[in-house]
Amino acid sequence: MHLTAPATRRTAARDTDGMAVASFTLGLLGLLALTLSLGPIAIVLAGVALWRGPPRRGRALLGLTLGIADLVVLLAFMQADHTVAWSF
Repeated sequence: MHLTAPATRRTAARDTDGMAVASFTLGLLGLLALTLSLGPIAIVLAGVALWRGPPRRGRALLGLTLGIADLVVLLAFMQADHTVAWSF
């Protein structure tokens, strides 16, 4: 017995587009704060969205780029500080 209707292609596309937007948003916020946690989440969401084939591929690619930029910024700050972790 199925309690819910099967997912349609339209729903899957909307979910994938939502993941791409979330990836972009988290990547952008990661540049401002919480780089260590938001960057990898943005990368994973963008990867899943790209794997599913979003209708607007640019958002997922931008989220992936921002997630990678988050980690690059983190590494640059760690190199400048000569530390292994953030020091607030």
